[in-house]
Amino acid sequence: MKPESFEEYTRRLTLHAINKGRTTLRKKPTMREIIQADSIIKEVPVVMEDNSRLSEEEADTDVEKLVKELQKKYWINFHYPLKDSPWRVAEKMVTEREVHPEYAPEIGSILKAMATRKILSADTGYKGTQLKLTLILEGGQIVAFKPRWYRREEIFTETPYSGADRHNGEIAAFHLNRIMEFRRTPLAVGRKINLNTEIIPNGSEQLLKTFFVNGSNTCFYGKCYYCKGEETGVCGEEDILEGTVILWLPRAYPLKTHRHPWARTYVTGKLAQWEKDPNYCTAVQASHIYSQGPRLLDLIDTAIFDFLIGNADRHRYETLGNQMESVFLMLDNGKSFGNPFHDEISILAPLYQCCIVRDETYKRLLTLKKGVLSKVLRQVLKQDPISPILAEQHYPALDRRVTIALEKIQTCIDKVPGKTVLVGKKGS
Repeated sequence: MKPESFEEYTRRLTLHAINKGRTTLRKKPTMREIIQADSIIKEVPVVMEDNSRLSEEEADTDVEKLVKELQKKYWINFHYPLKDSPWRVAEKMVTEREVHPEYAPEIGSILKAMATRKILSADTGYKGTQLKLTLILEGGQIVAFKPRWYRREEIFTETPYSGADRHNGEIAAFHLNRIMEFRRTPLAVGRKINLNTEIIPNGSEQLLKTFFVNGSNTCFYGKCYYCKGEETGVCGEEDILEGTVILWLPRAYPLKTHRHPWARTYVTGKLAQWEKDPNYCTAVQASHIYSQGPRLLDLIDTAIFDFLIGNADRHRYETLGNQMESVFLMLDNGKSFGNPFHDEISILAPLYQCCIVRDETYKRLLTLKKGVLSKVLRQVLKQDPISPILAEQHYPALDRRVTIALEKIQTCIDKVPGKTVLVGKKGS
């Protein structure tokens, strides 16, 4: 809006004063009338210079300040001094409700040990459809090793669960889980291993039978549902194979596997019941597992997390123990970060069909909007030994999905007046 001239300002003051019955209008007011009128109408708003640009700058400053605070909070200190074995420290962190506490500077030293400790033995992966290794590191710690199959820039457009596991997705998912304050994903870190000096001398007979050479590259196909021979094998670059090391959880907390109520059929043209029935959540809540306790809210947290990372392959899930309060773990995140240009809204079905979510999860999404999430995660992932972890296109996708998740929650709030959509701690 154009600012008033002095002439316009004085005339407006005088006109207002006349309406109050305090003066008469002449062609040009005297200075005394100007002062008199001004004293009468202190409440009249005066058109001032537009400060919207200043407000935007202040908002940007607030966002940058928040980003720096969160980057500092989630920064990894690989040299943090430990008073005990990294494996025992990691084991003591685990509780029935989280894999590690909110404040855990020891994580850096545990990740470093996972990335550098000597490999004592190697075997084929434990169960599952995807190729992986089970390793024992110096000190007796069991870890899983998921190999690299693809370049970071690879994009999967067929289905939201296409392709083999993306090892880098496991690393990004672990750190995103920390930033979302879920703390339900096992520790993961990148590592390059020498197949000839670290695996073959320490490999089991079952594993070594699957090794072969392709040109100058050392390869193996292991043992899994999709491991059918050399045509399904993975190769290093000559002897070096990049992958992700994932820490096994303590045996004191045996994992219990459950069928996910929002599982897909994985059959072209065949829809699951939840894809056909918008009131499907009512049937789910009829089960005592989901009608009481934290399980359903854990599941909805996981749906939001999976939507952010693009993981549409959560057909089953594990809990840390078999109690009603046992936490819903966010394991097996390898089918994540496949297509940054597609947002698979159906992953959010538990959220928009049940229309409940933890208040703290909603507030966390609000905190991470406006590009905060991508800026924090990008900085944290730079520290990993096999950085860069994600192709650049995935960062704006994360920010876009934060906005979409918030919109879905707001739709629930608007759609169901009087319903408690945001659940506080007492209901969780």
